[in-house]
Amino acid sequence: MQKITPCLWFDGQAEDAANFYVSIFKNSRITAVSRYGDAGPGPKGGVMTVAFELDGQSFTGLSGGPMFKFTEAISMIVNCETQNEVDHYWEKLSAGGQTQQCGWLKDKFGVSWQIMPTALVELKCDKNPAKSQRAMQAMLQMTKIDIARLREPRAR
Repeated sequence: MQKITPCLWFDGQAEDAANFYVSIFKNSRITAVSRYGDAGPGPKGGVMTVAFELDGQSFTGLSGGPMFKFTEAISMIVNCETQNEVDHYWEKLSAGGQTQQCGWLKDKFGVSWQIMPTALVELKCDKNPAKSQRAMQAMLQMTKIDIARLREPRAR
């Protein structure tokens, strides 16, 4: 068992969210579901928590209710090696949600995700400051990150 497991509070949709995420990421599965009993506080038989793994990373989803909402203060970063990976995760996770600038999106449950090509990190950390700045400027103009556009030399 991993030492730290993120717990995501959903408005009664923990099982739906877990099924959605498991359908998107390879090597993913639901590992346990607990239900409310006579003691509540949710409806008897309703899902209280869902334990799930996304590509080996453990999460817990809690069907807690409407008291708390997700914000961009916490986001999930998906590191992508190829444009095909970027496109896949962008399309699937943004379905029913909202796309945002610089590779960010909110899924249909309100969870924020950053779909980040590893090439972006490499370019932003390049020892050549001009190359690093070009990549940063290109990224700031994008919603979904396009690796080929990040690598383009500055237009003259």
